[in-house]
Amino acid sequence: MKTQFLFTLGLCAFAGSLLATAPARAEDCPQTGQLDYGYCDADGDLTADAPSDPKDWRDPSTLVWSYTPVEDPAVYANLFQPFTEHLKECLGKNIVYYPVQSNTAQIEAMRSGRLHFAGFSSGPTGFAVNLAGAVPFAAKGSAEGVQGYHLIAIVRADSPYQTLSDLAGHRVAHTSASSNSGNLAPRALFPDQGLTPDADYEPLMSGGHDKSVLGVGAGDYDMAPVASDVFTRMAARGDVNADDYRILYTSEVFPTSSFAYAHDLAPDLAAKVKECFFNFTFTDEMQVELEGDDRFVPITYLKDWAPIRAVAEAAGTPYNRAVYETQQKK
Repeated sequence: MKTQFLFTLGLCAFAGSLLATAPARAEDCPQTGQLDYGYCDADGDLTADAPSDPKDWRDPSTLVWSYTPVEDPAVYANLFQPFTEHLKECLGKNIVYYPVQSNTAQIEAMRSGRLHFAGFSSGPTGFAVNLAGAVPFAAKGSAEGVQGYHLIAIVRADSPYQTLSDLAGHRVAHTSASSNSGNLAPRALFPDQGLTPDADYEPLMSGGHDKSVLGVGAGDYDMAPVASDVFTRMAARGDVNADDYRILYTSEVFPTSSFAYAHDLAPDLAAKVKECFFNFTFTDEMQVELEGDDRFVPITYLKDWAPIRAVAEAAGTPYNRAVYETQQKK
């Protein structure tokens, strides 16, 4: 409890400004790509390299981790408890799971050094990589690999809307600025379907996929783009009745949330974190909640997040500091 309390105080202190904390300047770095000031990508894999000076490596006795803030944070704290216990035994360290309340808080916590590894949502992964030095290495999956999810556009089943173009001038909910399926992908994909965000409608930010789903069901919104896996989980838990909704649009598959460690963890510790992820088998409860995923599978940001980066570029919102700061003001 004391560790969580101290972490909470530290997180609150840093939640106000991403600019307040910047990593030390990366000297003699041959290339940085889109990485923020102070990070280096000498090997060209699009993620921050470990610091060149071993004195800058971190190997703390207590490691803090979190999962992306989707739906009810308490549900996932309980769901991942067996995994947290596995990490304690596997790593031989004290492990604290912290249920962050927003993507912004999660990214800033890793940038400030208070979060050592985490599961980031698809869209925010790019900001975590470029602004916080996150190094994605795993995703939820099965023997077939990463299952992924779709952007789906949902309306009430009893609504008159039959195509996306019917929603021009109506109430459409997006989730949050950095969300892939909840904001960026609609901006990139909807115009070809006859519906252009900001021109045909003014996006109403709901604050989360679950809130968008519930808002459509309650009649607060006429349509909402959401992640298919969130909608499926809500229906499976009985939070909503799937028959009360109709899907107007389904995108191609996107990779699901990434799991990433902070770039400045000691290399041996980072390697051990990866080993502990890959030798864990999901519990029966996790497999049910996570739609059949039963393990962590290896991924790379360079290859597996290419579709997400392409959507962000097409939407005019690349994963850089300027875009991030603009989104925080909305």
